[in-house]
Amino acid sequence: MSEGIILKGVGGFYEVQEIGGNDSIYTCKVRGVHRKEGGVTPLAGDRVTFDILDEKKKEGHIDKILERRNCFIRPPVANIDQLAIVISVVSPSPDFMLVDKLLITCISKDIRPLIVINKADLDTNNEIEAIKNAYRKTGFPVLVLSKFFPDWYEDLHKHLIGNITAFAGQSGVGKSTILNAVLKNWVMETGEVSERIQRGKHTTRHVQFFRLNNGGYILDTPGFSSFSVEDVGHQDLQNFYPEFSSITEECRFKGCSHTGEPDCAVRELYNDGKIEEGRYNRYIELYNELKRIYDNRYRR
Repeated sequence: MSEGIILKGVGGFYEVQEIGGNDSIYTCKVRGVHRKEGGVTPLAGDRVTFDILDEKKKEGHIDKILERRNCFIRPPVANIDQLAIVISVVSPSPDFMLVDKLLITCISKDIRPLIVINKADLDTNNEIEAIKNAYRKTGFPVLVLSKFFPDWYEDLHKHLIGNITAFAGQSGVGKSTILNAVLKNWVMETGEVSERIQRGKHTTRHVQFFRLNNGGYILDTPGFSSFSVEDVGHQDLQNFYPEFSSITEECRFKGCSHTGEPDCAVRELYNDGKIEEGRYNRYIELYNELKRIYDNRYRR
């Protein structure tokens, strides 16, 4: 019995890379007994145990899906370590609400967020510094990229090593440009990778993992298309804002929502300019949205 990671699944066949052996890739189907016992559907990123049926043809059977750390429905993927949240300086303008929702998703699923500011060459109004200031107190890494400065990608590479990393963000922020650069420079060479780079465009319709030459994987995906924070209760929303966590106990009222109560320590930080205005206002907006959902939960 071998252990591996699913790199891709198409039409009931799964590419499984062996872990701890010779790193060979086997084409596997799921054992019938797994389906009969009501087993979960395998996802790219799943750690599995599998039997090698034909070493020469590199064929096998998936026997068991190991416990998942996290998983997504769209895209169908499991066991993400890190989510690179890509925004651009301009064209399109940053959707900070999407960024905040993605950060909440990361924290709720035990995924490390990485904020990537792309198209830095278009910054004519010191927008990069403003974005850094908005997220500095979260403690999450903020990287700056431009396709015209390839050396800047080295910082990204350091964060990718040893992690399973997916990319998310608005359409047009340059995710494909970033992925192409990573595929070209740091992914273990395969014929399929070479062909993908030569196409110059990502037309992927399924999730695929690529192994980095210094360890870790990146995901070539159709994109994270649906983000909902509705499963986060409005009372718990503050727990997903790291810049609040060290101060909430100093609020006058236990269970303070930080939306208008007197003697609110978080509000005082905001008034002192220690919490960025847009970040705080989006918290208020999300809180009110989640509270409306809670208040209307029994209405049809």
